[in-house]
Amino acid sequence: MTLVVEWRHLSVQGQTCDRCRDTGTELRDAIEALSAEFAGDGVRIEYRETRLSPFDIAASNGILVDGMPIERLLPGARVTQTCCDSCGELLGTVTDCRALELGGTLYETIPAALIRTALRTALANRKPGSDAHGG
Repeated sequence: MTLVVEWRHLSVQGQTCDRCRDTGTELRDAIEALSAEFAGDGVRIEYRETRLSPFDIAASNGILVDGMPIERLLPGARVTQTCCDSCGELLGTVTDCRALELGGTLYETIPAALIRTALRTALANRKPGSDAHGG
């Protein structure tokens, strides 16, 4: 079984904003940990990176799991936009960037723990009756 995980982020002359960069690091850490955890179960996580132009800034700092936005795998999560100084520096103008809000906490960088929860949920949704290693 393969999960396809896509990290979408702004790219301006090969650079991304601090928030997206940190989310990418958290994502790679989560994938590494879960790949090792699920290796014996025949689960493979395929990582993809999509660099977005400034015209697609609203989709930046996003993670898709099998094409589904991560927030749909995290009950109660919602997408919001907050001012991102780093994006502003890259784009030369005040810019809002994508963030997640969950349980009263705002996440400008999506932490590995939330990513792991979302990936486990995606796996559990594929395996009826399974809790995908306890969430």
